[in-house]
Formats: sequence, structure tokens, C-alpha cells
Amino acid sequence: MRRVVAYIDGFNLYYGLRERDWRRYYWLNLRALSLALLKPDQRLVHTHYFTSVVSYPEDKRLRQQTYLDALGTLPDFTIHYGHYLSERVTCRNCGYSYTTHHEKMTDVNIAVQLMADAFHDRFDVALLVSADSDLVGPIEAVRTLSPDRSIIVVFPPARHSTHLERHANGHTYLGQNVLRKSLFPDALITVDGICLNRPESWH
Repeated sequence: MRRVVAYIDGFNLYYGLRERDWRRYYWLNLRALSLALLKPDQRLVHTHYFTSVVSYPEDKRLRQQTYLDALGTLPDFTIHYGHYLSERVTCRNCGYSYTTHHEKMTDVNIAVQLMADAFHDRFDVALLVSADSDLVGPIEAVRTLSPDRSIIVVFPPARHSTHLERHANGHTYLGQNVLRKSLFPDALITVDGICLNRPESWH
């Protein structure tokens, strides 16, 4: 059985789902999703999820925290956190200024984890759920240094990268059939006895 480690770009996945208006799939069990992508001769060793914590608005923060708590119930699962960078933007035409936020570190965190796992011989196949072309570099490095390993790119809904497709060993797409089978139950209980309910707006 070939060992598989999954690497999930949380924001790439989220914005793909949002673009399709597939809010009902926000409540994804990402370990179940990874398992659904395996071939018969493969076994899932670990799933890595990369995201950043939303601080506001409060309702969005609470929905994300509920989801992160749900992910925390999964075995062989690690959440890696980046951060948001604030930037003041001024319109050149009207002079109006506003603050925008950019999520940072996800691609770096994925690259570091992918290369560390390859170095420590933790996988035979890597499933990379992302369409971020910045990840071409680490893919090339792993394939050059460990040509016996395979990296399969899984494109989120409404996302694609020709560069990733060209440099990976293979690629596939996340469709509704896999997403539908990979949802948490509407309510689940943590080991501490806390009931986590699927956010109402995610139905």
C-alpha cells in the first residue's frame, strides 16, 4: 500500500466553493475528503490543513471557530496557521482610503511541510488540494530530489493552474460527488462532550 499525505490549502478551497456558491460544502470533513480521493492501493497517513484565523466580523469568526473545533476531532490531522496582513489602500481617483487584509504564509507553510515530509520519508504520494501556482517550486524540488514520489494536484471548484498541472505527476478536480460524501454530520460531539452544530447559513 502506498502511503498518502494530503495537503489542503484552506483559502483556495474556500474561495473556490464560494465562487460556485456551494456554501453547503463549507462543513467539510477534510479527512473524509482525503480518503475519498485515494486509489485502492493507497492508504492515508496524515492530512494537513492550512488556514488563518478570521478575527472579524464576529459572526464569521464564530462560524470558522466552530469549523476548526470540528476539524480538531479528526485523527491524524494537523491544522497549520498563517496570518492576515493589513494594508491601507487609497484610491488614486477620489482619494478614499480603506483597509484591506491579505492572508499570508499558507503557500510557505505548505511548501515547508511538503518538503519536510519528503525528506523524512513520510509519503509515497502527496495529494495537494490547491491551485496556487506559487507551489510549483516545492513540487519541482520534491520531484527532483525524490523522483520515486508522486505529487497529485487536486483542483478545488472553480480553480485551475496550468503551471501546477504541468509540474505535478497528475491532477484531478474536486466535484460535487466527492464533496457531498465528505460532509460532517449536522451535529457532532467532541471528546469533551461539547456539541458542535453546523452553522445555519452553511445548509
